[in-house]
Amino acid sequence: MILEMKVPSPGESITEVEIATWLVEDGDYVEKDQAIAEVDSDKATLELPAEASGIITLKAEEGDAVAVGAIVCLIDTSAEKPEGKDSSKEDKKEEAPKEETSKPAQKETESKTYATGTASPAAKKILSEKGIAASEVKGTGKDGRVTKDDAVNAKPSMGTPTGGNRGSSRSKMSMLRRKVAERLVEAKNTTAMLTTFNEVDMSPIFELRNKYKEEFKSKHGVGLGFMSFFSLAVVRALKMYPAVNSMIDDKDMITYDFCDISIAVSGPKGLMVPVMRNVENMSFRGVEAEVKRLALRARDGQITVDEMTGGTFTISNGGVFGSMLSTPIINPPQSGILGMHNIVERPVAIDGKVEIRPIMYVALSYDHRIIDGKESVGFLVAVKEALENPVELLMDNDVKKALEL
Repeated sequence: MILEMKVPSPGESITEVEIATWLVEDGDYVEKDQAIAEVDSDKATLELPAEASGIITLKAEEGDAVAVGAIVCLIDTSAEKPEGKDSSKEDKKEEAPKEETSKPAQKETESKTYATGTASPAAKKILSEKGIAASEVKGTGKDGRVTKDDAVNAKPSMGTPTGGNRGSSRSKMSMLRRKVAERLVEAKNTTAMLTTFNEVDMSPIFELRNKYKEEFKSKHGVGLGFMSFFSLAVVRALKMYPAVNSMIDDKDMITYDFCDISIAVSGPKGLMVPVMRNVENMSFRGVEAEVKRLALRARDGQITVDEMTGGTFTISNGGVFGSMLSTPIINPPQSGILGMHNIVERPVAIDGKVEIRPIMYVALSYDHRIIDGKESVGFLVAVKEALENPVELLMDNDVKKALEL
């Protein structure tokens, strides 16, 4: 029996996927539920499992865009699992070296026919008029021969040749990467995006982490990082300024009474933005555990479309890559994104004296169509206040209880 495997729908609104990598070869025997391919949608990379055991026949090439519901491969379920290796393949492997040994003399002869940079008479005339040496042109003809078209398209060097490698390569962008690019351009073109900045003295958080991080990790199995402080500070600020937790839908503004925080993480296929749901109900331990879970799934390419769908606000941490300051781009249809950056010891004025403090610059990009300057600045100040006074504003003056120690 021949089973036709069709592309399953990875999620709502997704109409096609791209074959990123085949994990098996045409004619292989596959087991049921074995991963046979990695496919890219415009939101995530997913594994495609075999629906049955048998001999597989591939019906699409790597890089092909395949519609949801289209046949991607055939599986002959009546085929028996081979016990040993295919002898024909072994024979071919043994014969291969013999074929190679019979060709060197021919290749050497051919290479002497046209040395690199050799040009046809017509090409030589055109290059001479342009003042370009044939050796400076990469020929597309047989054995590197410079053709007339090569000469017509050749351009004189704009600088002194250095003799170094000047090669280039071209590769197709993945569907996920192309979708990210489209969304970034969409955000720039369809929102009235502005960015406001502030700075945060991270000393209070440093003190708390240094004092409790070992006990926190020992009890909960996750580290006490910065994301829990920032996430809970954002939740507090969103409650104070609900317009930042809103979106535009045609002529309406939708304001949410829950906080689904998207976190930007780097995965093998590029930037991904999984969502932490109902962060307003999370503790420090809950946030750290969820951040770790989503980051690991993104790193291992296991993140699902559902885990990347939704979100009412985004936090992006460019500081892990060393960024000092940036203007993060809104993740549409959201209206706000907070950018974290690296922490640097800087001189600051404290009670009339100069002190060295660990300072982080923070940035809020927002859609000015529904968020006014007063609200955006107030939101960022509220985040700053909570981070600089976490014991009172995020822990209700009970550190042990807040950290569940």
